[in-house]
Order: sequence, then structure tokens, then C-alpha cells
Amino acid sequence: MSRLRVFDDDAPGAVLLETRDHAAIGAELAKIGVVFEQWQAGQPVKAGDDAEAIMDAYRADIDRLVADNGFNSVDVVSIAPDNPQREAMRAKFLDEHTHKEGEVRFFVDGSGLFSLHVGGKVYEVLCEKGDLISVPDNTTHWFDMGPAPEFVAIRFFTNPDGWIGDFTGSDIAQRFPRYEPSA
Repeated sequence: MSRLRVFDDDAPGAVLLETRDHAAIGAELAKIGVVFEQWQAGQPVKAGDDAEAIMDAYRADIDRLVADNGFNSVDVVSIAPDNPQREAMRAKFLDEHTHKEGEVRFFVDGSGLFSLHVGGKVYEVLCEKGDLISVPDNTTHWFDMGPAPEFVAIRFFTNPDGWIGDFTGSDIAQRFPRYEPSA
């Protein structure tokens, strides 16, 4: 189940707020400009479906998001625990960074952990199936897909080259919990 935990950025062990309520997660993240929504498939989807079938299942939501935000590229990424590049893929965005464009991801299946560093706090957002998160451009954050990543996500871009991370050089991400999905 989706979860939000908020920490003071100097106290990774002390949780200031924890909730699994989707409405509460959305309301808390809205305070820092982050959108958090729940989407339901308009038709059944299953593991192994091709990208177009997956996008067709969420077509109304995708079209609304594209129209409202001017995205010019949408794709589907699927990562399985046996992916030979999983360690390199995980390491790619484990350190604190920003992007010149927002990071918008909808989880069709599986999960991942976004940690947002805003205003002296760290907002740890466990995103799972049905969750859409939209992190505004230039927001410091990191993403952890876990040691055995397993997710399918729809990603939205304004830049056809996708997200390019601008790393801050801070070690803050190493001081906070990593994503270790429960079995």
C-alpha cells in the first residue's frame, strides 16, 4: 500500500508524519507542489502486455495529463528483478539530484520509492500500482527501485531526450532508508 513518511532532513530516524491514506498523501504533497493521484484502468491489463495496450488502459487519464501539461512524449518502462542491468539502473538516480523538467510517473504495476528534499524535510513516497506522482522541475530528490526492481510505469516528458539528472553532490540520500520491498 502507498505510504508517505516525512522526516526532518537532519534526523533520518525520526518520522514526523506517516500515512497510508491516499487523500492525506495527496494533500501533504500538494503543500510542496507535488501531485499525487490514483488512476484506475479503463480495461484489464496484465504483466507482459505491450506498451500500447498498457497506455490504452489509461488513455483518458493520459490524454488529460498530456493536454493539461503540454507533454510531447509518453513511454512505458518495464523492469523485472532478473534484468542484468538492474544494479546500474538502480544506482543511476540513488543520489540527490534535480531535473530541468518535472518527473511524472504513473505506476501501472510494482513499486518504487521517491524521496523529495524540500524545505528542510525529506518526503519519502512509496508509490505502488495505481499511483501517479508528478515532481516539479528543479525539486531535489532521489529515486530507489530496490535491489530487485519490479515495476511497469508510464512516464511523461516535455523533453524528448527524457530526464537528465543534475546531481547536487550532497550525501543526504545515503543517510535515509533505502527501498527494501517486503516479500
